[in-house]
Amino acid sequence: MSDSPIKVVFFDAAGTLFHVKGSVGEVYLRHAGKYGVPQSDGMVEKVDQAFREAFLQAPPSVFAETRPEKLKQCERLWWFDIVHAVFYRVGMFDGFDDYFEEVHTAFGTADAWEVYAEVPEVLGALKARGYELGVISNFDTQFFSVFRALELDSYFDSVTVSCTAGALKPSPKIFQHALAQHVVDPGEALHIGDRQREDFEGATGAGLSSVLLDRDGTVQDDAIPCIRHLGELPGRL
Repeated sequence: MSDSPIKVVFFDAAGTLFHVKGSVGEVYLRHAGKYGVPQSDGMVEKVDQAFREAFLQAPPSVFAETRPEKLKQCERLWWFDIVHAVFYRVGMFDGFDDYFEEVHTAFGTADAWEVYAEVPEVLGALKARGYELGVISNFDTQFFSVFRALELDSYFDSVTVSCTAGALKPSPKIFQHALAQHVVDPGEALHIGDRQREDFEGATGAGLSSVLLDRDGTVQDDAIPCIRHLGELPGRL
């Protein structure tokens, strides 16, 4: 391990470690085909746009319920409203309830997700250098099945997800929850993620060091330390 004060490296999950295969619209339509929903490229764009709008307009996905089964019910209803809003915009169809159960289940498996190619090597290198690794993610309880299915769970010492932490990034509470699992101070941790507000500003606001993953090279602020590829991360430590 280097002379850096960093002892723990935290990662965001979706958009950082893994991503939706294709797009949300493609996954939604792949499962909607048997219900007679058109599969054209134009329809994919419409569904993707409708999803972005519905997701932004949805209430925060943090629930007062802590009992596992009740929490999962709350999450399912939250996602039902979003998916219903998507197809309300682009065209509702018969059998929607059955469709929702199918597509919601798919997002809890590896079928809908894909690990970025560089991730296993980067995580292995950091572990070999003695860093503890953790996840901090605005994800629901399906995260755990996805993480296992993608074979990422063995690399990590902790997982902090908003559904169990009771807070969403950029709230300091979720970062404090993650730090407590490693018994480290904020200055001993670094967080890497792909969202400027949730990941970079959330982490730095809680006192952690942070690097923004800017895969498309769109960030123009020189004050924000960015990398284009997770393979660059070990060199920052």
